[in-house]
Amino acid sequence: MDFQYLPENIKNRAENIKKGEQDRFLQIYEKSLVVPGEAVGTIAAQSIGEPGTQMTLRTFHYAGVAELSVPLGLPRLIEIIDAKRSPRDAIMTIYIDGQHNKDKKFVDEIAKELREKFLHDVCTIKININKKELRIETKDTDAKKILQKLTEKEGNDGVFVITKNSLSDLKKLMNKLGKKRLPGVKGIKRSFVRELKGEYVIYAEGSNLKGVLNIDGVDKLRTTTNDIYQIYETLGIEAGRNAIVTEAMTVLKEQNLDVDIRHIMLVADQMTVSGELQAVGRQGISGSKESVLARAAFEETEKHILNAALYGEIDTLEGVAENIIIGQPIPIGTGTIELTVKPELPSKTGGKERSK
Repeated sequence: MDFQYLPENIKNRAENIKKGEQDRFLQIYEKSLVVPGEAVGTIAAQSIGEPGTQMTLRTFHYAGVAELSVPLGLPRLIEIIDAKRSPRDAIMTIYIDGQHNKDKKFVDEIAKELREKFLHDVCTIKININKKELRIETKDTDAKKILQKLTEKEGNDGVFVITKNSLSDLKKLMNKLGKKRLPGVKGIKRSFVRELKGEYVIYAEGSNLKGVLNIDGVDKLRTTTNDIYQIYETLGIEAGRNAIVTEAMTVLKEQNLDVDIRHIMLVADQMTVSGELQAVGRQGISGSKESVLARAAFEETEKHILNAALYGEIDTLEGVAENIIIGQPIPIGTGTIELTVKPELPSKTGGKERSK
């Protein structure tokens, strides 16, 4: 069987298949090819939008961690398509390097180190009205180091006292100290250690990919987050594109919706083709189309037409929507082909000659 016309990666797979199954392989491959002129964008939109109407609004508990719930279904799909800067419930899956991922004590220490802490989380802060002093009690080592620099004296058992002239000043100081950040990763509210496939993994509520990857002992190749924007900002646009595909397919598969991955890949490619992460809606892809009529057909019709008139924009009518609006053949399928006919004219000798 001749595989020479196949792409190299497909040819290698075909040659490794038993001869009896090669015909079936080629049939499946040829069936999956896209016909030139196919309206792939419209088909992708339909293939994602129709199953989307069957999606529920529920959440599920993440990988056996009862304390964490991940938004799935339609709300999560909308978050992905709209390229939200931060998901409603950001979650990180943090893997530990091969040297330490079976050491429970080591992983627990990293989980503890990750948690974002403020002074009011580990201290009891009270105002003594009669003595006009602020009394702070804590057993946290990090908190003690900060308070030793700020307070006038330290009593027994981690008691710190600050005296001011007025109650108003004490109240302001109390509010300021309460917001004082202790060592930890910004944005990581809670963390839980669980065993997964023979190794210990940390699940974190909140997300800070850049901050987590800087911690010693964290496996930088496997650690991930459901915050696509952070992946894009930290690892680049290609990683952001892969995250869109992975997250969208996870949402669809969780609800047993069978959508071909190529539709999701097309959307992801379109969202990232400019080198930046763009939403699909009017703030992104649909709102930045070159065609005035296509932009106006989507949303904010008056604004787009008025601005086009003010700036003298020209619509070259190369897309689908704009040609439908003015009643011309659309450039898909047979509409992508232009034919020129040279009619035959009668010659002086009575025969026919082709016009030049």
